[in-house]
Parts: sequence; structure tokens; C-alpha cells
Amino acid sequence: MTGYRRGFAISLVAVLGAVLAVPAVIRAAATRSGVAPVAPAAAPRPVTLPYTGELTQGGWIRGTLPAGMRSLSLDGTPIKVAPDGGWFAAFDRDAGPQALLRTVLANGSIGEQRLAVSPRAWNIENVNIARSPGGPSEAFMALRRPELARINAARTLVTDAQGWRQRFVWPAKGRISGRFGSQRVYRGEPGAYHSGLDISSGTSGTPFVAPADGVVILAAEKPFTLEGNLLMLDHGMGLNSAFLHCSQILVKEGDHVKQGQVIARIGMTGRATGPHLHWSIKWNDARLDPLLFLGPMN
Repeated sequence: MTGYRRGFAISLVAVLGAVLAVPAVIRAAATRSGVAPVAPAAAPRPVTLPYTGELTQGGWIRGTLPAGMRSLSLDGTPIKVAPDGGWFAAFDRDAGPQALLRTVLANGSIGEQRLAVSPRAWNIENVNIARSPGGPSEAFMALRRPELARINAARTLVTDAQGWRQRFVWPAKGRISGRFGSQRVYRGEPGAYHSGLDISSGTSGTPFVAPADGVVILAAEKPFTLEGNLLMLDHGMGLNSAFLHCSQILVKEGDHVKQGQVIARIGMTGRATGPHLHWSIKWNDARLDPLLFLGPMN
């Protein structure tokens, strides 16, 4: 080997040795400074959590966190866990095909469970007319902003309601005149989808009941611009119901109500073309299909 080649080989070995020694130098420096080296994070391990529910868009899931697990989240959203380990979560109307449950175990390790969320065939109506140009008038928004603020504030209230544990009952019986998730598309431009379930009674004044235990978090003293006389119940764990267009509200804010208790009367206050009960359900920011909480009407 020529002197040039021998010198190049020796230099290359020296460089490689120096590079490989860097981690050791860093570890030694960290040890001398009293700072322990950071170990690489362990990869999440698969877990299997027991649950029941409706794993579909607009659906829900409920279970009990096994011993040894201390927290839970769904797609990054923290899930409240009751003292007995019970928990509730749900899937928005436009949820994707997969969801991720992540739990932190008592030893700090991470467990994950992937859920398949089935799509829904929503009732989409394409109409060959353009949407009305422009948005709401400033005069309308001057009335609407405080109403929206009150609705949003009500949904942030935390109560001791336990209705999330129950199988819901029909708040009223009648013809289903509007289904959750239905939507109009105006010349290719989607309009807002229907956010609840409409039950037509035929006449105003028909009483309706609480579908599950809850705490009254909003009872309008006067009609809102769109919802009319609005009543809202918290069922606990971030789950709440809203009942629109009431002719009369029979409970007040802060009341604890039981499943099956008469809470208001059906009407057509607000933006409504006939007497009916519009019932919507939300979990945090996710809009849910009330039909997926119910058994047959009869």
C-alpha cells in the first residue's frame, strides 16, 4: 500500500472512531453533570378495553377502565373517567373511518386500541338553486351573539348527572319528520346538515320527558331567534341534550331531573313551520344521532 493510501486509511479509521465515541462522550459528560441520559420513549403497546356502543358516525361508546389504567383519550381528546372507572365517548357525524383510544397505565407506559368507525349513508338532497347570497345581517347577529354565548357557556358546565350510564328513552312519540345528518347541497355548495331528530306531535302543548337523568343547564326565559324556547340537559361526562321550539318549559336551571320525568311541552317557537320537538345531542364538540341512543319507539 502506498504511503498516500495508508495515510488515508488511518485517517478514515480515526474519524469513524471519533464519531462512534460521541455518544459515549455525551453519556460521560451527562453523568459528570449529574443529569441522567434520556432513554428513548417506549412504543405504545396494544391493549383491549371492554366497551359497548355504536361504532359509527354520530354514534357512541361506553366502558369501564380496567384497574392499572389511570387515564384515557379518544383521538387526543381527554375522556373523563368516573371514580368507578366508567367512561363515555362519541364520534362526530363526520368522523373518519378510524379512531384511536389511548390509555396511560399506572407505570407510565402507553396503551393503544384502534377502533373502526363505520360510515353512514346520509340523506343528501341536491337542489338546482343557489344559496342566498351574503350572510346574516348585523341586526340579526346583534341578537344572536348573546344567545350563542349562553348556549356555549351552558355546555361548559360540569354537573354530577349520571344519565350517560343509561339506555335513553324516547322523549316523545310521534312521526319522525326530520333525521339527523340530512343535508341539502345547493349547486354543489353544501348547506348545514340537520343537527338533530325531529318528532312531530301534530299539536302544540304535548308534554315530553327527559330521555335520561340530567341537570338543567339552560332554560330560556324568552324565545331564542332560531331555537325558540330552548331547554338543555347535561347528562354528565360531556354529554348533553337540547330541546328546541318548546311551547312551555316546566323545569328551571339547576334542577335535577329523572329519566321519564315531564320537562316541557312541544311547540313551534323560534324558526319552526309546525309543532315538533327538535332534539339534538352533543358530546363535547361532536354532534351525535339521537336514534343511536334509542330502542324502537313502540
